[in-house]
Amino acid sequence: MADEVELPRPEPKPIDEKLSLELRHLAEDAILRGKPNGEERCRNCLYYLNPDEDISYCWHPKLRILVGENWWCQWWEPMEEEQPQAAAK
Repeated sequence: MADEVELPRPEPKPIDEKLSLELRHLAEDAILRGKPNGEERCRNCLYYLNPDEDISYCWHPKLRILVGENWWCQWWEPMEEEQPQAAAK
């Protein structure tokens, strides 16, 4: 049996700390929360790209990040209701 090579313990790099700080500021500015605000949640927000997925992209111009379905932010907007199809004549 070959000897197993012991890998070094993973450590965050300076870029990870920088990105963490930037995302923390973004979350604070957006009042981004990991919990819904009553019935308002990312899954039923206009900007949640794929409402059938648990994690999806938020395309709000001030966020543009992956978010969880039950998260919430101050820019929550209700989904636009689809217009009924015109009755066939």
